Amino acid sequence: MSGWPDHMSALPNTSKLRRAARLMMTRRYRYWLIAATVAALIYYGWGEITRTRGAQKVSIRPAEEACGTSGSLRYCIYRDPRGTNGDVLYHMHGRNLDERIWNDDTYLTALIQSEWQRRPELPPTVVTLSYGSTWLLTPKGQKADSGLLDDLMARLPAIEARIGRPRRRLLLGESMGGLNVLIAGLSYPSRFAEVAALCPGVYSISPFASLATIGAAMQRTGASPKMIFGVWMMARRYAANDAEWQRVSPLALIKRAGPSYPALYLSNGLYDAYGNFEGSQLLAARAHARGVRMQWHPLYGGHCATDVASLAAFLIS
Repeated sequence: MSGWPDHMSALPNTSKLRRAARLMMTRRYRYWLIAATVAALIYYGWGEITRTRGAQKVSIRPAEEACGTSGSLRYCIYRDPRGTNGDVLYHMHGRNLDERIWNDDTYLTALIQSEWQRRPELPPTVVTLSYGSTWLLTPKGQKADSGLLDDLMARLPAIEARIGRPRRRLLLGESMGGLNVLIAGLSYPSRFAEVAALCPGVYSISPFASLATIGAAMQRTGASPKMIFGVWMMARRYAANDAEWQRVSPLALIKRAGPSYPALYLSNGLYDAYGNFEGSQLLAARAHARGVRMQWHPLYGGHCATDVASLAAFLIS
């Protein structure tokens, strides 16, 4: 009677079952890996087939360029080969661009140059300004990165000593730069004659408002949550609270404006993914009510849709 009963010896070996299970699992993972690899190759291949391989370029005679630095401020001076009219146009770029954008023949700035070169009038000298890919002009406050507005205004005289005293100072900016030129022009109205703000980051609510209020604004304007989160983060990098934000909010600054303020050119696309159309339209209405000379261009398009012909005429008039 030694050993296991006959019916017990018929049971499968446990170690064999485990090996079989592992083999099945390995095969299953292998199939999933092959499927994932094939899907990735198809995705990559389709991306390569459908990717853009060129860009619509603007035919221009590039402006003459001379660049320099002043502290953390980088700038480039651009002059049309035909000459300039004595005005100086300070250009402040959008997010992730830089001070060398003016001669880019695939960008908005090339379209402006193209319009100028078709006209008999000479254009202004252009000075592009940059503190990096992302920056906001604010007075010195509690945040370490604040104070760029004070720094910029202190550095302009040195730049003008290099290019000559301007007949008039003009401001142009798009997106982030559009907000920056509004802050500079409305904070120092006696220093500038004209301000052109394209798709500026102007909002009817504060970035320090409640999440419910911000959510309602996104619903109302169709703004992208991703874009709004980026704006929310940038505002908190340069302003510590709502009181500091109101020092630079164009909707707050315009309340003290009058007919002697710089002439304004405002434009925005109805379907701006940053939700800027509502704020820009409100700013235009407040500026008009305060007697500010202005042009408001509501456009059927997305972020930074621009009526280049009217903009170029405004800056050269």
